[in-house]
Amino acid sequence: MQFTKIWAIVALLCCVLTSYAQEQSTTLKGIIYLGNQPLHGATISINGQKTISDERGAYQFKALKQKTVDVVITAIGAETFNKNLNLTLGTANTHNFTLTKSNKEIDEVEVLGITKVQEVNRQAYNVTAIDATKLYNTTLNIAGALDKVAGVRVRESGGVGSNFNLSLNGFSGEHVRYFVDGVPMDNFGSSFQINNIPINLANRVEVYKGVVPMWLGSDALGGAINIVTDDRFRNFVDASYSYGSFNTHRTAINAAATTKNGLTFQLNAFQNYSDNNYKVTVEAADIYTGAYERDAVVERFHDKYHNESVIAQVGFVDKSFADRLLVGVILGQNYKEIQTGARMRSVFGQWHRRGSTVMPTLKYKKTDIIKGLDLILNANYNLGKEQNIDTVNVRYDWYGTSKPNGTNGERARQHYIYKNNEGLATANLNYRLNDNHSIALSNVFSTFNRKGHDELNPTNATYELPQKTNKNILGLGYTYGVRDVWTTTVFGKLLTQNNESGTQDTTHNRFGYGLASAYYIRPNLQIKASYELTNRMPTPYEMFGDVENQEANGNLRPEKSHNVNLGANYNFSLEEDHRFVVGSSLIYRYASDFIYNRLNNNQSKLVADNREGVETWGADADARYSYKNWLTVGGSITYQYLQNKQKYEPNYSKVSPLYNDQMPNIPYLFGHADASVIFNDFLNKGNTLNVGYNLLYVHEFYLYWPSRGGQKLVVPQQFTHDFNLVYSLADSRYNIGFEAKNVTNAKVYDNFSLQKPGRAFYVNLRYFISK
Repeated sequence: MQFTKIWAIVALLCCVLTSYAQEQSTTLKGIIYLGNQPLHGATISINGQKTISDERGAYQFKALKQKTVDVVITAIGAETFNKNLNLTLGTANTHNFTLTKSNKEIDEVEVLGITKVQEVNRQAYNVTAIDATKLYNTTLNIAGALDKVAGVRVRESGGVGSNFNLSLNGFSGEHVRYFVDGVPMDNFGSSFQINNIPINLANRVEVYKGVVPMWLGSDALGGAINIVTDDRFRNFVDASYSYGSFNTHRTAINAAATTKNGLTFQLNAFQNYSDNNYKVTVEAADIYTGAYERDAVVERFHDKYHNESVIAQVGFVDKSFADRLLVGVILGQNYKEIQTGARMRSVFGQWHRRGSTVMPTLKYKKTDIIKGLDLILNANYNLGKEQNIDTVNVRYDWYGTSKPNGTNGERARQHYIYKNNEGLATANLNYRLNDNHSIALSNVFSTFNRKGHDELNPTNATYELPQKTNKNILGLGYTYGVRDVWTTTVFGKLLTQNNESGTQDTTHNRFGYGLASAYYIRPNLQIKASYELTNRMPTPYEMFGDVENQEANGNLRPEKSHNVNLGANYNFSLEEDHRFVVGSSLIYRYASDFIYNRLNNNQSKLVADNREGVETWGADADARYSYKNWLTVGGSITYQYLQNKQKYEPNYSKVSPLYNDQMPNIPYLFGHADASVIFNDFLNKGNTLNVGYNLLYVHEFYLYWPSRGGQKLVVPQQFTHDFNLVYSLADSRYNIGFEAKNVTNAKVYDNFSLQKPGRAFYVNLRYFISK
């Protein structure tokens, strides 16, 4: 009944909006090429209107009322293009234009356009966009790129394929949501996580801190990461391979082929493999003799990881019935050996996991269904399965020695095979009343239903108990804006979730709202402010566990938070050659029923739990300087203070000694810096040498509650230094990269003192061609 009402509202809205579209007009769109390459940043003028071609050379004009128009196109390095064009009113018009290269010297250029990354950063939200294309010649994954953003700290439990936890302005774990092209990644499975997806898959990565745009359809509490894939080139091949320390191999292939009539095939494939056999310092005891060594240096011997993934899509682009209509499938598999538990006091030698993803997908997008009305639809369903395999009745020590361990396996003897049966459907409608006003409606429905059995104990009734959730998020928003002056968005969200856990059946309903506004004091000085009362439902993995290191807790309550952001961005130049970009933001959060991870009673697993309240104050700043086209230097710094506001603990009548304590195991001061020098036409015309350096700093932080005195422990201060060198030939068609990471071999920790890899070296080869 609820969904019938929702779609009835959508249908009524469409009918109302249709009344605005009586006047006959047309759209004009297409691709601009320079030779055979799509041309980004070309200025297109039609009867006084102007626009800029995007990363893939695409342009679009809407609501044109003339049958005949004069087209003028200008671009750096190209001859001016003029053409008189006849249009057909009442239907979409598509025209591609090809410019010719100019040999003239240019003394002065008026820059009218901005890149898509700059456009995203100009939004009213507290958002930072990463230009992923500048990182294609590295071995970075998405998580590695995010670690360079102010306010972001990516925490991993080990090497390649390890569990990760991204902290965004103090909120971490499930507080932060992940998307690919606006589609939630909640059901992508274990083969698709941001720390195993190569950076080459993305065109840019958008980081929303605090307030999340309504169109993402998310119940994030602390922010969102949106990975925007590369569709700049319609016919291209981009392939890379890297090899390095700990027998690590990475491969990525991205390709597309599109015919003149719009039929397209798109492929993304990648794999990661590593033995992860790096050395760690641990407390170790011989399993037979009991001989103890406090600071034993040992090699991880059971930590191999590999995953293989393919995203294949076929369909149509730039047609009258759809700007994009794609059907596809996402296939993935992974194998992960488990070396240790939530702390390095546990050690395992044969326990491992396997996972697979089999996900049919549908994507549809159409602008101007009627004048000003755009529609985006997405749907997918994950048919993959996961396996937890702990079948050997032995116990290991850190020296790789084992001895019999009764019939209990290494942790909990089982061969559990299960499916999470996760499905997702999203719909977004956006209507532009005119250049200043627009309204948007979105709906996201997701379902989770874990079913499995234990091969070693098929009669265990525990696995027959339901583990199901159904969640729906309905959002409505309104935006008013004057381009390059002021923009304001207000929105509301209605969240509904039904959970079945064991014998419990609960339903939660929550309503949230917010606004975001930005104003240009000067063309190069922008200030921002945003506020949101946001709600987040417990995820299936928090309620039912992950069958590895996350213990189930079916009693979790939804959490809510008041999020406030203030920020400013300023860019300027000195003597033209010296360019500066600076930005800063202030944040405030007050979260009720805050969900956080703690160690369980025997400190072998993590378990999600609620706290009555957590208050957060924080600030971050970043700055970047560039000189001409060969030197860039930049960095960021983040400070955040999370304070426990739960006054009374369960079964404790007095005011808790933890009241107003700093939240433990959360980094509160960290930053990064980088520098790069570019040598153009190095050794030969068209070749480029890029030499770069990265510094990452994390201040020491408490592992346990600070008020617990000697029991609080400390994760030590950390500095890591990375160097890289990339040589690109033939205008970046062939690329060779070398990387040295953590060159000082510093001991690096993230989660409960789980040690990460030390010094490592990698070589990366990449080939790119586009037509």
